[in-house]
Amino acid sequence: MQCREGCGACCIAPSISSPLPGMPNGKPAGVRCLHLQADRRCAIFHSPERPAVCAGFSAEPSVCGDSVEEAMQIISWLEDETA
Repeated sequence: MQCREGCGACCIAPSISSPLPGMPNGKPAGVRCLHLQADRRCAIFHSPERPAVCAGFSAEPSVCGDSVEEAMQIISWLEDETA
């Protein structure tokens, strides 16, 4: 599955415990990543500064669902279940 254009759910819904540029303590769940641009694309996608957890994420129907809204629901649920 390719990332859904204009989604960005994986940059908002989950917490990221590793440091990110400009976010030395990571980011809490439900908080928009500092690097998520207005078009919902990652500004550091091709940068070596991109955290390994982000680089390792692959869009999959079971996680991303059929819409941005569904992706937010699924990823938020996964975050809650693994917190």
